[in-house]
Parts: sequence; structure tokens; C-alpha cells
Amino acid sequence: MDQTSKSIPDKKTQPPINSDELNYEQQHKPSSSFNTRDEYLEHELQIMSPKRWRPNLPFRDYRFELEDSIPAMAATIGKVVMVGAIAATFAAPLGLGDGFVLENVRYELLIAAIFIVLFSGFLLPTANLAGTHGPLIPLIPIVVAAGGHPMAFGLLIGVFGLILAISKGGSMLANLTSKGVCGGLLLYLGFVGTISQVKKMFAWGEDIGMTHIPFVVIFSTILLYALLEHKGKRWLAVPLSCILGGTLAFALGAPFEFVTSPGLPNMNPMYWWGEDTGWMLGLPTIESFVVVLPFAILAVAMWSPDFLGHQVFQKISYPERTEKVQMNIDDTMVSASIRQTFGSILGGANFASSWGTYMVPAAIAKRPIPAGALLTALFCVIAGVWGYPMDLAIWQPVLCVALIVGVFIPLLEAGMEMTREGKTTQSAAIVVFSSALVNPAFGWALTILLDNLGLIGCKERSSELSKMNRWIIPGVMFILLTTVMALVGLLPGIPALIPSFRH
Repeated sequence: MDQTSKSIPDKKTQPPINSDELNYEQQHKPSSSFNTRDEYLEHELQIMSPKRWRPNLPFRDYRFELEDSIPAMAATIGKVVMVGAIAATFAAPLGLGDGFVLENVRYELLIAAIFIVLFSGFLLPTANLAGTHGPLIPLIPIVVAAGGHPMAFGLLIGVFGLILAISKGGSMLANLTSKGVCGGLLLYLGFVGTISQVKKMFAWGEDIGMTHIPFVVIFSTILLYALLEHKGKRWLAVPLSCILGGTLAFALGAPFEFVTSPGLPNMNPMYWWGEDTGWMLGLPTIESFVVVLPFAILAVAMWSPDFLGHQVFQKISYPERTEKVQMNIDDTMVSASIRQTFGSILGGANFASSWGTYMVPAAIAKRPIPAGALLTALFCVIAGVWGYPMDLAIWQPVLCVALIVGVFIPLLEAGMEMTREGKTTQSAAIVVFSSALVNPAFGWALTILLDNLGLIGCKERSSELSKMNRWIIPGVMFILLTTVMALVGLLPGIPALIPSFRH
């Protein structure tokens, strides 16, 4: 009897179950078991355990929530606008018509959907979606005038991006960036973006002869955003602002009509790279790659501040113990590089970067990347095939308010939050100042160097850095970036050092 009793394990001596050993399905609880919706969403972030380069499946590794539709909607609107802007910027100097722009945007929406599902939704759930490199748009006319080829440009961006990702250069540069530099970068991007959208709204109002409509729409959007902030429902800002802006503008007499009918683009890469079809440029030559080489280096160098801004905003918005689901800069660079390479081969006009119009609303809604990514892919396919949503997405009262409340105002808020304490304001001010002088990439590189040397910002942080991190890496990065900008004529008041770029 005594032997039998000894063989029965004592329940009190059994080790407690470690939550880290349980998978997502085992830790998931219905939303009804939480006091608030926020508690449920935060719990979902904390129990997820994404797997890199292994299948991540819906309902087994993550779930869909209503909140996922918000970043998906904002991302689709942003995608239509940004790809359209790049395609149009190429089309004008190449003599291509509006039909080319429309068809290439549709094509890019379908290409984007495939890579969204493959990477952010399946294999790399901590990689942000591969979006569009907006800061490159002003450079495209210079590239075209110099004889640059879109495929050569895209392929070099993909190759250089992959090298940076494999060497983990993106995360290394992020670790060298202080809070003050990050905060200043977010402040600059948020402020400049907000101002630009407000100006576009009033320019649109002047074009239609109804300048009162932009004022009414923006004023009403401000009141709505303040109300949503007060109620703790800021994640609803994008859809409600779009509905409000579009409805008010139409009710006040602004012209709008659906003109893009349903259809599919030509999906044959040989059509897009033909000499008499698509881009009408044929395939690139060795000279084509040489011409776009400095621009490709610059494009990838500008990735780091872009990616860093999105990652920092997500970290600020997420609760504690969510490191596993936070955006990985190197994984995002891998995703963007591969997507860029194949997109260029297929004939798309997109130049990839981290997808800001997705990440910012997703972080506000406290949602992980993969679920909203799959919805974004679905929305992109619907918009590309159906056609009509593309007309609505590029209508100024919808487009401008979506970008303002979904991206730029949240970036401003995050930047202010990061520069509230310590000596961060010094670095933040220098970032804004130097970004205004040239561009955010220049401002970021210069301020990292000054900040890590201890000339501005926290002196204690600078003294703890190694010589390599204090001045060698920041110095080499700043010299390389400034040299490339000087070569192609991006330094204000200084002609391009390469004569072929003096246009």
C-alpha cells in the first residue's frame, strides 16, 4: 500500500505550465472573457508566436478581427495613389498616355497581392508589407532624362536591398539611432506630409472652383478625429474620415463619377518590356544599369530611416511583451527586395519600400501584421479587377483625409511622444532642420553622426558606444550618402557632379 501511494505523483509537486510552451490556439480566449476590447487585442498580440520561413496559418497562428480591415483599406488607397504617381511620373517624359498608367497600376495591385500573401501573410509574418518608395518620385524625371531604364533601376534596388538585408545592415543602423533622432524624423515626416495633403486639397478646390469645400472637409475631419481620440476609437479614423470627407464634398457639389470599368491588365512581361508595347523601351543594356547605379544606391540607403520610422511607431503603439510580433527591419528588407526584383522583371512600375499606409493604422488598431496583410491583398485584387474603387481612392476628399488621419497625424503624435524627456529635443530639432535642407535621408544620416559623436543629444549614451558605432559607421554612411546625392544633383544649389544628370 505504501509502495502504491509512493508511485502516484503529488499534484502539488508538478511544475506549473509555462505560457511560453503553449501555442497560440491554446492561449487564445474569446473576446467576451475580457473587460474591454483593448485588453483582448493586447492579449492577442502577447500570445502570438510568429515563425520565420515556416508556414503561418490563419486561425492556427493568428485570427482575423474587424480592426484588420482598417489598415487594409488605408493601405489599398495608399497603394493606388503611390503606384499611380510613379507610373505617371515615368509616363510623362516617356510619352506614354493615361491608359498605360491605369493598366500598370492594376497590374501592380495584383503583383503586390501575391507577394503580400507569400511573405507577410505566410512565411515572414514580422515583415511589413512591401509598399512604394515615395521619396523616389521627385528623382524619376532625372533618371528618365539621363536615359535610365525602369527594369535596370528596379533590379539594382532589389540586389542592393538584399545585400543590406542579409548583412543585417538595416537593424544595425536602427540600433545606432537614438530616440531623439527617431522622434525628430517622425515629426518631420508627419508635419511635411500633413501640410502637403492640406495644400493638395485646396489646390483641388481651386481647380473645381469650390475653395470652400476643402475647408469644410478638413475642419470636419479635425472635429471627428478629436472625438475619436476622446472616445479611444482612433483606429476608426480612416474609414469614418473617408466617409465623412467624401459625403460632405459630394453633398456640397464636388464633381465625381466612376470611370474605371472592371477588367484585367495584360500579364505578359514580354508585352511590358517590348519595344513597341508597354514601356516601349525594350530590355535594358549594360549602359542602362550604369546610368541608374547611383540612384539605386541612394534608394536603398533611404530605406533605413523609412523602415525605422514604421518600426518605432509600432513599438510605441503596442503594449509590453509583444516583441515577437513587432516588425523586423531585416525581414522587411528581404521581402521588399525580392518583391522589387520580381516586380521589375514582370513589368511593374513600383519601387518598393516599407508600406507606411499599412503599418501606421495597423499599429494604432493594435493588430499584428499577417491578418491585415491578407485582407490588404484581397482589397488590392478587388480594386484592381473591379476598377471602380480605384476612382474613389484617388478622389481628393477621400485620399487626402485618409493619408492625414491614417498616417501623418499619428506620425506627429509619435514623434512628440518620443521627444518628451531628456535631451532628445536637441537631436530632434537637428533632424528636422537638416531634413528641410535636403531630404529626410540626409537629415537622418547627419544627425546620427552628430548624435553618436556626442555633439548633441545625450552625452552619456555617446560615451558608452564603441569607436565603430560612435563615428566610423555613421561617418562612412553619411559620406557615402552625401557623395551619391552630390553625384546626381540632390544637394540644393550644387550642380550634379555627373554631367548627364544636370537636367
